[in-house]
Amino acid sequence: MSLETFPTDWSTALVLVAHPDDPEYGMAAAVARWTAEGKHVVYGLASSGEAGIEGMAPAEAGPLRENEQRRSAAVVGVDDVEFWGFPDSEIHNTPDLRAAITEAIERIAPQVVLCTYGGPEWAPGMPNQRDHMEFAAAVVDAYDALTDPPAWLFVNGPQRTHAVDVDGYVEAAVNSLACHDVYLKVLDPTTPVEQQARNQVDMFTAPIDGFDSPHATGFELVRSR
Repeated sequence: MSLETFPTDWSTALVLVAHPDDPEYGMAAAVARWTAEGKHVVYGLASSGEAGIEGMAPAEAGPLRENEQRRSAAVVGVDDVEFWGFPDSEIHNTPDLRAAITEAIERIAPQVVLCTYGGPEWAPGMPNQRDHMEFAAAVVDAYDALTDPPAWLFVNGPQRTHAVDVDGYVEAAVNSLACHDVYLKVLDPTTPVEQQARNQVDMFTAPIDGFDSPHATGFELVRSR
């Protein structure tokens, strides 16, 4: 089945994720293309990822990961990065989280909202993280409660309905993910950071059946108006 081309008639997108590095796993190449075309993209992160570096105290890891995320975002043309202060590894679909999502959507007024995938598995034997599932559910609930929601809500999950041609933007995505240098070095001490980044980006920018591009990023449309 062929995929639809991702909409182009918009000017502002809000990318909503649970942790630093979440935008880089799957969305960075598309973001690089959009900002190069003059579109405005904002990142909203529920947490600072303070529990994400093994052996490092949260008080040290949180600011470090925020800095890595800001550098990473800048590589793909994103200057607006928000951290909302919800506890890493303890993100739940609560009224407070839904209120933060709602406030960001109403303040930024994007036409497009993009979110991390919230399903239980990326593929058989590849479970999703609880933070991701809870956060994605909160985004959908907040969107559904809006009187005047954005035109589209997408997730970057495996059930792809739309795709973005990212040919020419793969290296930007690799460089963006590689900015999470300390995080990736601890995550996999035996593989160089650039190679880790390339391996991940290659997976998320591989050709997609039914879409004519050598490098593509897929998204699933979950809501529209």
